[in-house]
Amino acid sequence: MSTPSSDAVEKPRMTHRQVLEALSGLLLGMFVSMLASTVVSTSLPVIIHDLDGNQVAFTWVVTATLLTTAISTPIWGKLADLTNRKVLYQLAILIFVLATAAAGFSQNPEMLIAFRAVQGIGAGGLAALSQVLMADIISPRERGRYMGLFGAVMAVATIGGPLLGGVITDAWGWRWNFFVALPVAIIALILVQQTLHVPARPKKKTSIDYLGIVLLSAAVSLLLVWVTLAGDSFEWWSLETVLMVGGAVLGAVLFALVELRSREPLVPLSLFRNRTFTLSVIASIATGIAMFGASVFLSQYMQLARGATPTEAGVMTIPMIGGLLVASIGVGALITRFGKWKAFLVLGAVFLIAGSVLLSTIHYDTDFTLVSIYMFLLGAGVGMTMQNLVLVVQNTTEPTQIGVASSGVTFFRSLGGTIGVSVMGAALATRVTELVGERTDDITAALATLGTEAQTWAAQLQSGTLPQVSAMPEALRIVFEDIYANGISHSFLIAVPFAVLSLLAIVFLPNKPLTTMTTTERLQAGEADLATVSVPAAMGTLTATGSVRTVDAAAVASGAADAGREHAGPKD
Repeated sequence: MSTPSSDAVEKPRMTHRQVLEALSGLLLGMFVSMLASTVVSTSLPVIIHDLDGNQVAFTWVVTATLLTTAISTPIWGKLADLTNRKVLYQLAILIFVLATAAAGFSQNPEMLIAFRAVQGIGAGGLAALSQVLMADIISPRERGRYMGLFGAVMAVATIGGPLLGGVITDAWGWRWNFFVALPVAIIALILVQQTLHVPARPKKKTSIDYLGIVLLSAAVSLLLVWVTLAGDSFEWWSLETVLMVGGAVLGAVLFALVELRSREPLVPLSLFRNRTFTLSVIASIATGIAMFGASVFLSQYMQLARGATPTEAGVMTIPMIGGLLVASIGVGALITRFGKWKAFLVLGAVFLIAGSVLLSTIHYDTDFTLVSIYMFLLGAGVGMTMQNLVLVVQNTTEPTQIGVASSGVTFFRSLGGTIGVSVMGAALATRVTELVGERTDDITAALATLGTEAQTWAAQLQSGTLPQVSAMPEALRIVFEDIYANGISHSFLIAVPFAVLSLLAIVFLPNKPLTTMTTTERLQAGEADLATVSVPAAMGTLTATGSVRTVDAAAVASGAADAGREHAGPKD
């Protein structure tokens, strides 16, 4: 007697070359998403200045993408457990790139923010689905070195993007930054179609938790709007604060109640019974704050506090990306070789704390060698923790919930980054306003030395538009470089307590060994194990064929053991 599941278990494992071919489309898709984001990072101060935007607009251009990424990530993850993952991934690429190209035609900050919000929907799909598809074809034990490839691609895009964006902005104008990803996206779509062959999955009736989506969106959006506007448009303690925070809390409570009653919840709350998932979520929030906060505000620091051009700013942030590159590739290889992961995650959390603390001390004239070391430490911390937290969760999650669990960790990382960037941006805007008020005499003295240009610069400063510090006369530039350096370093303090919380969460993570089976094999092994328990004749079949198919029987036994460990997982 033979069952389809046992036949599937007997299929040979993919070779290293086959895995690389299957991953090529995923890697290029991730490259497109990272390139389209990072190529704009160094030119964003110039973009906001040209569109007559202020610091709030600057923050929301970034936050809009992170917000929709965070909200859409669990939706993509749920769809991945219900429908064709390959088609979903291709759809995510299309949404992301078309929205990115449309952003290149923006005429004002509001238009740019809207297109960036749509861009985030596609980014959420790329972030969630790449991890889910990888789990379909690679076991957690082997996934370490392939995670390193994703880290390398991210590092190349993050290094090359700002450099390319700076060159494009200086040579042809910032709008061309939004079009550069189009040809790469077309190649990615073709590669995914030709090389990615995902094993067939049992068909399930699709049910989307629309009410959960609305409530989650409302709760997160109200919180972010409050963080952005409080202290500027209204007082921190005011009626507006009560309404917005109260609305966010009410939305979160209603969301939890809906998820408990939903047949197909957006974020199954049962996942939080698994200690590994819960602690990984807490740690991911800090990683998101460090990753997104650093990428946004270090670019501002280079241009507004050190007078760099967009191209120079791209070059100056290389140390952080170097740390991410070395850590993600090196640690991924070490995890695959030794099967140990916890020490690397603990060290990564320590680096996150060190990098955040040290970056909170920088000034406009801090020795750049020191700034480079601080950035390297922060990048290494992100590289060690970001992908490996997803890996740890996938290792202990039921195979049928890999999609929603993976996207859950990614969701909270994006949510942490979204809230972190909003809080850091609000803190920066508030601090800059305070410092401008405190240094009115210095600014007045600097304007007095400009002669006929004094009125022009005074009008620009009073307009509220984000200034182009590098274009200021030297006397005025020195004052504003000091102001922005002080404000940006102050905002990095916000990341410190979250980094400490991340370290505590990682320390208490259960140190479970990584399984050597892919998600598909774990599903098949679980089915085969169930068949042998429920059909006595199947026991005889497996025993009788043991002499011929010893490897296959061992695989089934390994699957049964893994399945046993998975069922024990939530009790941790």
